[in-house]
Amino acid sequence: MIEALFPLARPLLHGLDAETAHDLTIRGLSLLPPRRPEADDPALAVEAFGHRFPNPVGLAAGFDKGARVADALLGLGFGFVEVGGVVPQPQPGNPRPRVFRLTRDRAVINRFGLNSEGLDAVGDRLRARAGREGIVGVNIGANKESQDRLADYVACTARLAPHVAFITVNVSSPNTPGLRDLQGEAFLDDLLARVVAARDESGSRAAVLLKIAPDIALEGLDAMTATALRRGIQGLVVSNTTVARPATLAEATLARETGGLSGRPLFGPSTRLLAETFLRVGDRIPLVGVGGIDSAEAAWTKIRAGARLVQLYSALVYEGPGLVGTIKRGLLQRLKVEGSTGLAAIVGRDAAAIARGA
Repeated sequence: MIEALFPLARPLLHGLDAETAHDLTIRGLSLLPPRRPEADDPALAVEAFGHRFPNPVGLAAGFDKGARVADALLGLGFGFVEVGGVVPQPQPGNPRPRVFRLTRDRAVINRFGLNSEGLDAVGDRLRARAGREGIVGVNIGANKESQDRLADYVACTARLAPHVAFITVNVSSPNTPGLRDLQGEAFLDDLLARVVAARDESGSRAAVLLKIAPDIALEGLDAMTATALRRGIQGLVVSNTTVARPATLAEATLARETGGLSGRPLFGPSTRLLAETFLRVGDRIPLVGVGGIDSAEAAWTKIRAGARLVQLYSALVYEGPGLVGTIKRGLLQRLKVEGSTGLAAIVGRDAAAIARGA
């Protein structure tokens, strides 16, 4: 029903500022009755992080920051949902306005600054959904004013790991000053070691994933992937939003806003970085492809570049929740054309060509 209503609601939502529209969407989803998604075709099933995902299409972090509507989102057909980002202490984030639609570019710029209700509120909600079906993970970060950011990640891991399937360590948000400094090799090595230890001490089997920035140089990618492998990280999420502003952006005035750019313009650079990452790690750890997915063809390309799973968010602003089903049907059609019974054989097969820009 909600999928069918979106075309009618879109003019109203887009008549509001982007954050108000988002808040109304969360409120509406929270009012939906419980809904079981339709069973997915077995050909879409994916094995990763010790879980069997019913389909590879996930919701990226940032949509449901407070873990308020994870089950409603799963009911829309997502194969998994990543809530957050979450930081230990509640923080308001940056002043509004802080999110902007670049409509002609099918893009979004945000500078939320990891606004969060904090660890206690989100932890209580995740604990309350224990035992329910559906794969839910959480994205964690550090408070802006923290004196010990490594300790922030440890605190989030210890509290949340027992209640989720995976934890994504976010060191790549461009909207928290200094956060990307944690991508440096020495910092990252210490951070990942502490997060893994905190996960183990909690008794949880949650997978630990690392989310990286699309703006990283290949030398930095070499170091990050080596550190992730050495520390036993179970997956890499490629990628976060970008601080770059392509010259091709049509919304030139809005493009001057500070923050992370997501949506269609991010597809090319994030997909090339994904392919470069796959060339470095191969099948040793699963990759999650994020950035600019707004069609089945885009999702298929991410898989060919090396993604075992994919995530989207910004495209929902323009296409609505019906996009999830559209992508899944399109993937099934591509598998049929290929004569393949599953996605595993497609993962990374064209990574080298995509990394070259072919």
